[in-house]
Amino acid sequence: MKSETLVTLISEAAHSQKKRTALLFEGREISYSQLDETTSKVAGGLEHLGIKEGDRVAIMLPNIPEFVYAFFGIQKLGAVAVPFNTMYKGREIIHILNDCGARAIITLTNFANLINEVQSEVPSLEHVILTGERTLLFVEPDTTVSVQMVVGKDVFPDADEAFRITGNILLDALKELGVEDAWYNHRGAIRHNGKKIATILVSEIENLLVINSVLFIDDYDIDQFFKVVWVSPEIKDKVLEPMTSIQQITGSKPDMEAFKKAVAESAQKRLGIDLEVGELKRDELFGYQKQRSLSYKL
Repeated sequence: MKSETLVTLISEAAHSQKKRTALLFEGREISYSQLDETTSKVAGGLEHLGIKEGDRVAIMLPNIPEFVYAFFGIQKLGAVAVPFNTMYKGREIIHILNDCGARAIITLTNFANLINEVQSEVPSLEHVILTGERTLLFVEPDTTVSVQMVVGKDVFPDADEAFRITGNILLDALKELGVEDAWYNHRGAIRHNGKKIATILVSEIENLLVINSVLFIDDYDIDQFFKVVWVSPEIKDKVLEPMTSIQQITGSKPDMEAFKKAVAESAQKRLGIDLEVGELKRDELFGYQKQRSLSYKL
Protein backbone atom coordinates (compact mmCIF):
# COMPACT_ATOMS: atom_id res chain seq x y z
CA MET A 1 0.00 0.00 0.00
CA LYS A 2 2.87 2.41 0.65
CA SER A 3 4.09 2.27 -2.95
CA GLU A 4 0.55 2.87 -4.23
CA THR A 5 0.21 5.84 -1.90
CA LEU A 6 3.49 7.34 -3.12
CA VAL A 7 2.43 6.97 -6.74
CA THR A 8 -0.96 8.48 -5.94
CA LEU A 9 0.66 11.45 -4.21
CA ILE A 10 2.83 12.18 -7.24
CA SER A 11 -0.17 11.99 -9.57
CA GLU A 12 -2.20 14.28 -7.31
CA ALA A 13 0.69 16.75 -7.08
CA ALA A 14 1.04 16.71 -10.87
CA HIS A 15 -2.57 17.90 -11.13
CA SER A 16 -2.64 20.40 -8.28
CA GLN A 17 0.95 21.72 -8.40
CA LYS A 18 2.04 21.08 -11.97
CA LYS A 19 4.94 23.53 -12.08
CA ARG A 20 6.20 23.05 -8.53
CA THR A 21 9.69 21.55 -8.35
CA ALA A 22 9.73 17.85 -7.52
CA LEU A 23 13.42 17.17 -8.21
CA LEU A 24 16.47 19.41 -8.27
CA PHE A 25 19.53 17.87 -9.89
CA GLU A 26 22.74 19.68 -10.83
CA GLY A 27 20.90 22.97 -11.21
CA ARG A 28 18.07 21.46 -13.26
CA GLU A 29 14.52 21.68 -11.94
CA ILE A 30 12.05 18.91 -12.71
CA SER A 31 8.41 19.68 -11.99
CA TYR A 32 5.82 17.31 -10.59
CA SER A 33 4.09 17.36 -13.96
CA GLN A 34 7.30 16.31 -15.74
CA LEU A 35 7.95 13.64 -13.11
CA ASP A 36 4.47 12.19 -13.46
CA GLU A 37 4.66 12.19 -17.27
CA THR A 38 8.11 10.55 -17.39
CA THR A 39 7.25 7.85 -14.86
CA SER A 40 4.13 7.03 -16.88
CA LYS A 41 6.31 6.61 -19.98
CA VAL A 42 8.59 4.24 -18.05
CA ALA A 43 5.58 2.22 -16.92
CA GLY A 44 4.25 2.09 -20.47
CA GLY A 45 7.60 1.03 -21.87
CA LEU A 46 7.93 -1.78 -19.35
CA GLU A 47 4.39 -2.94 -20.06
CA HIS A 48 5.20 -3.01 -23.77
CA LEU A 49 8.11 -5.35 -22.97
CA GLY A 50 5.70 -7.70 -21.22
CA ILE A 51 6.48 -6.71 -17.64
CA LYS A 52 3.34 -7.14 -15.54
CA GLU A 53 2.11 -6.67 -12.00
CA GLY A 54 4.27 -8.51 -9.47
CA ASP A 55 7.28 -8.92 -11.78
CA ARG A 56 10.66 -7.91 -10.38
CA VAL A 57 12.59 -5.12 -12.13
CA ALA A 58 16.12 -4.44 -10.87
CA ILE A 59 17.55 -0.92 -10.74
CA MET A 60 21.30 -0.38 -10.84
CA LEU A 61 21.50 3.41 -10.99
CA PRO A 62 23.26 6.13 -8.97
CA ASN A 63 21.48 9.14 -7.45
CA ILE A 64 20.25 10.66 -10.71
CA PRO A 65 16.73 11.55 -11.95
CA GLU A 66 16.60 8.32 -13.95
CA PHE A 67 16.58 6.37 -10.69
CA VAL A 68 13.44 8.23 -9.57
CA TYR A 69 11.78 7.77 -12.95
CA ALA A 70 12.53 4.05 -12.92
CA PHE A 71 11.48 3.50 -9.30
CA PHE A 72 8.09 5.20 -9.58
CA GLY A 73 7.48 3.96 -13.14
CA ILE A 74 7.84 0.41 -11.88
CA GLN A 75 5.43 1.16 -9.03
CA LYS A 76 2.86 2.61 -11.42
CA LEU A 77 2.83 -0.65 -13.32
CA GLY A 78 2.37 -2.64 -10.12
CA ALA A 79 5.71 -4.38 -10.57
CA VAL A 80 8.32 -4.64 -7.80
CA ALA A 81 11.41 -2.42 -7.88
CA VAL A 82 14.67 -4.03 -6.71
CA PRO A 83 17.32 -1.29 -6.42
CA PHE A 84 20.88 -2.25 -5.51
CA ASN A 85 24.29 -0.66 -5.08
CA THR A 86 26.09 0.46 -8.25
CA MET A 87 29.39 -0.57 -6.65
CA TYR A 88 28.45 -4.27 -6.83
CA LYS A 89 30.33 -6.46 -9.28
CA GLY A 90 29.77 -9.77 -11.10
CA ARG A 91 29.00 -12.42 -8.49
CA GLU A 92 27.08 -9.99 -6.26
CA ILE A 93 24.92 -8.87 -9.18
CA ILE A 94 24.26 -12.45 -10.26
CA HIS A 95 23.14 -13.38 -6.72
CA ILE A 96 20.76 -10.41 -6.42
CA LEU A 97 19.18 -10.90 -9.85
CA ASN A 98 18.69 -14.63 -9.34
CA ASP A 99 17.46 -14.21 -5.78
CA CYS A 100 14.68 -11.83 -6.79
CA GLY A 101 14.02 -13.41 -10.20
CA ALA A 102 14.35 -10.10 -12.06
CA ARG A 103 12.88 -10.09 -15.56
CA ALA A 104 14.51 -6.76 -16.40
CA ILE A 105 17.22 -4.44 -15.17
CA ILE A 106 17.50 -0.69 -15.67
CA THR A 107 21.08 0.55 -15.53
CA LEU A 108 23.61 3.01 -16.94
CA THR A 109 24.90 2.62 -20.47
CA ASN A 110 28.38 2.36 -18.96
CA PHE A 111 27.39 -0.89 -17.19
CA ALA A 112 26.16 -2.61 -20.37
CA ASN A 113 29.25 -4.78 -20.80
CA LEU A 114 29.18 -5.82 -17.16
CA ILE A 115 25.52 -6.91 -17.29
CA ASN A 116 25.99 -8.64 -20.64
CA GLU A 117 28.85 -10.66 -19.17
CA VAL A 118 26.66 -12.04 -16.36
CA GLN A 119 23.32 -12.30 -18.19
CA SER A 120 23.90 -15.91 -19.25
CA GLU A 121 23.98 -16.86 -15.55
CA VAL A 122 20.64 -15.18 -14.81
CA PRO A 123 17.95 -17.27 -16.58
CA SER A 124 15.08 -14.97 -15.62
CA LEU A 125 16.66 -11.78 -17.01
CA GLU A 126 15.02 -10.98 -20.35
CA HIS A 127 15.61 -7.26 -20.77
CA VAL A 128 18.58 -4.94 -20.15
CA ILE A 129 17.36 -1.33 -20.29
CA LEU A 130 20.08 1.30 -20.59
CA THR A 131 19.94 4.99 -19.73
CA GLY A 132 22.37 7.85 -19.32
CA GLU A 133 25.35 8.79 -21.50
CA ARG A 134 28.10 7.86 -19.06
CA THR A 135 30.33 5.63 -21.15
CA LEU A 136 34.04 6.12 -20.48
CA LEU A 137 36.96 4.81 -22.51
CA PHE A 138 40.68 5.38 -21.99
CA VAL A 139 42.57 6.32 -25.15
CA GLU A 140 46.23 7.32 -24.95
CA PRO A 141 48.68 7.13 -27.90
CA ASP A 142 51.52 5.36 -26.09
CA THR A 143 49.49 2.82 -24.14
CA THR A 144 46.33 2.06 -26.14
CA VAL A 145 45.41 1.31 -29.72
CA SER A 146 41.98 2.18 -31.04
CA VAL A 147 40.27 0.23 -33.81
CA GLN A 148 37.17 1.76 -35.35
CA MET A 149 34.96 0.26 -38.02
CA VAL A 150 32.13 2.16 -39.67
CA VAL A 151 29.99 -0.26 -41.66
CA GLY A 152 26.51 -0.46 -43.11
CA LYS A 153 23.94 -2.43 -41.16
CA ASP A 154 23.85 -4.89 -44.04
CA VAL A 155 27.30 -6.19 -42.96
CA PHE A 156 25.92 -7.57 -39.68
CA PRO A 157 22.36 -8.83 -39.10
CA ASP A 158 22.26 -7.00 -35.76
CA ALA A 159 24.44 -5.37 -33.08
CA ASP A 160 24.82 -8.69 -31.24
CA GLU A 161 26.59 -10.20 -34.24
CA ALA A 162 28.75 -7.06 -34.59
CA PHE A 163 29.92 -7.52 -30.99
CA ARG A 164 30.58 -11.24 -31.46
CA ILE A 165 32.56 -11.02 -34.68
CA THR A 166 34.53 -7.96 -33.58
CA GLY A 167 35.47 -9.75 -30.38
CA ASN A 168 36.70 -12.75 -32.36
CA ILE A 169 38.70 -10.54 -34.74
CA LEU A 170 40.50 -8.96 -31.80
CA LEU A 171 41.08 -12.35 -30.18
CA ASP A 172 42.69 -13.56 -33.41
CA ALA A 173 44.94 -10.50 -33.50
CA LEU A 174 45.93 -10.87 -29.84
CA LYS A 175 46.84 -14.49 -30.39
CA GLU A 176 49.08 -13.54 -33.33
CA LEU A 177 50.85 -11.09 -31.00
CA GLY A 178 51.52 -13.80 -28.42
CA VAL A 179 48.59 -13.27 -26.04
CA GLU A 180 47.34 -16.78 -25.40
CA ASP A 181 44.26 -17.73 -23.38
CA ALA A 182 42.47 -14.41 -23.85
CA TRP A 183 38.69 -14.84 -23.88
CA TYR A 184 35.63 -12.84 -24.81
CA ASN A 185 32.16 -13.09 -23.29
CA HIS A 186 29.61 -11.76 -25.77
CA ARG A 187 29.14 -7.99 -25.46
CA GLY A 188 31.68 -7.89 -22.67
CA ALA A 189 35.33 -6.94 -22.39
CA ILE A 190 38.17 -9.11 -23.68
CA ARG A 191 40.02 -10.53 -20.69
CA HIS A 192 43.17 -12.42 -19.85
CA ASN A 193 43.35 -14.20 -16.50
CA GLY A 194 40.29 -12.22 -15.41
CA LYS A 195 41.82 -8.82 -16.24
CA LYS A 196 40.50 -6.52 -18.97
CA ILE A 197 42.80 -6.12 -21.97
CA ALA A 198 40.29 -4.65 -24.43
CA THR A 199 36.75 -3.30 -24.60
CA ILE A 200 34.23 -2.97 -27.43
CA LEU A 201 31.35 -0.54 -27.95
CA VAL A 202 28.83 -0.67 -30.79
CA SER A 203 26.65 2.33 -31.66
CA GLU A 204 23.82 2.43 -34.19
CA ILE A 205 23.57 5.67 -36.18
CA GLU A 206 20.88 5.71 -38.87
CA ASN A 207 21.91 3.04 -41.43
CA LEU A 208 25.39 2.58 -39.95
CA LEU A 209 27.10 0.66 -37.16
CA VAL A 210 30.05 2.39 -35.51
CA ILE A 211 32.26 -0.16 -33.75
CA ASN A 212 34.87 1.21 -31.35
CA SER A 213 37.48 -1.07 -29.79
CA VAL A 214 40.27 -0.07 -27.44
CA LEU A 215 43.15 -2.43 -26.60
CA PHE A 216 45.76 -1.86 -23.93
CA ILE A 217 49.21 -2.33 -25.41
CA ASP A 218 51.15 -0.99 -22.41
CA ASP A 219 50.43 -0.25 -18.75
CA TYR A 220 48.05 2.71 -18.37
CA ASP A 221 48.54 5.23 -15.57
CA ILE A 222 44.93 5.70 -14.51
CA ASP A 223 45.89 8.06 -11.66
CA GLN A 224 47.09 10.63 -14.18
CA PHE A 225 43.73 10.48 -15.95
CA PHE A 226 41.75 11.09 -12.77
CA LYS A 227 43.91 14.09 -11.89
CA VAL A 228 42.41 16.03 -14.78
CA VAL A 229 39.03 14.35 -15.33
CA TRP A 230 36.38 14.09 -12.63
CA VAL A 231 34.43 10.83 -12.77
CA SER A 232 31.49 9.93 -10.55
CA PRO A 233 32.20 7.17 -7.99
CA GLU A 234 29.94 4.56 -9.61
CA ILE A 235 31.76 4.95 -12.94
CA LYS A 236 35.23 5.17 -11.42
CA ASP A 237 34.66 1.95 -9.50
CA LYS A 238 33.95 0.05 -12.72
CA VAL A 239 36.83 1.73 -14.56
CA LEU A 240 39.26 0.69 -11.84
CA GLU A 241 38.63 -3.00 -12.33
CA PRO A 242 41.87 -4.97 -12.85
CA MET A 243 43.40 -4.33 -16.27
CA THR A 244 46.35 -5.79 -18.12
CA SER A 245 48.20 -5.08 -21.38
CA ILE A 246 50.02 -6.83 -24.21
CA GLN A 247 53.30 -5.51 -22.77
CA GLN A 248 52.54 -6.98 -19.35
CA ILE A 249 51.59 -10.39 -20.76
CA THR A 250 54.24 -10.85 -23.46
CA GLY A 251 57.04 -8.65 -22.12
CA SER A 252 57.12 -6.33 -25.14
CA LYS A 253 54.95 -3.76 -26.88
CA PRO A 254 53.50 -4.98 -30.16
CA ASP A 255 54.70 -3.76 -33.52
CA MET A 256 51.86 -1.67 -34.96
CA GLU A 257 52.37 -2.92 -38.50
CA ALA A 258 52.15 -6.50 -37.22
CA PHE A 259 48.98 -5.58 -35.29
CA LYS A 260 47.35 -3.99 -38.35
CA LYS A 261 48.22 -7.02 -40.44
CA ALA A 262 46.74 -9.40 -37.85
CA VAL A 263 43.48 -7.42 -37.64
CA ALA A 264 43.19 -7.16 -41.42
CA GLU A 265 43.77 -10.89 -41.93
CA SER A 266 41.21 -11.82 -39.30
CA ALA A 267 38.64 -9.40 -40.74
CA GLN A 268 39.15 -10.93 -44.17
CA LYS A 269 38.75 -14.43 -42.76
CA ARG A 270 35.69 -13.75 -40.63
CA LEU A 271 33.90 -11.12 -42.74
CA GLY A 272 35.30 -11.69 -46.22
CA ILE A 273 36.32 -8.04 -46.48
CA ASP A 274 39.68 -6.45 -47.17
CA LEU A 275 40.77 -3.60 -44.92
CA GLU A 276 42.77 -0.89 -46.62
CA VAL A 277 44.64 2.10 -45.21
CA GLY A 278 43.18 5.26 -46.67
CA GLU A 279 40.75 8.14 -46.29
CA LEU A 280 37.30 7.57 -44.88
CA LYS A 281 34.56 7.27 -47.47
CA ARG A 282 31.51 9.55 -47.35
CA ASP A 283 29.29 7.31 -45.20
CA GLU A 284 32.21 6.30 -42.99
CA LEU A 285 33.17 9.94 -42.44
CA PHE A 286 29.56 10.79 -41.57
CA GLY A 287 29.40 8.00 -38.98
CA TYR A 288 32.76 8.96 -37.51
CA GLN A 289 31.88 12.65 -37.19
CA LYS A 290 28.45 11.85 -35.74
CA GLN A 291 30.08 9.58 -33.15
CA ARG A 292 32.59 12.29 -32.20
CA SER A 293 29.80 14.85 -31.76
CA LEU A 294 27.94 12.48 -29.44
CA SER A 295 31.08 11.82 -27.39
CA TYR A 296 31.60 15.54 -26.81
CA LYS A 297 28.25 15.64 -24.98
CA LEU A 298 29.43 13.17 -22.32
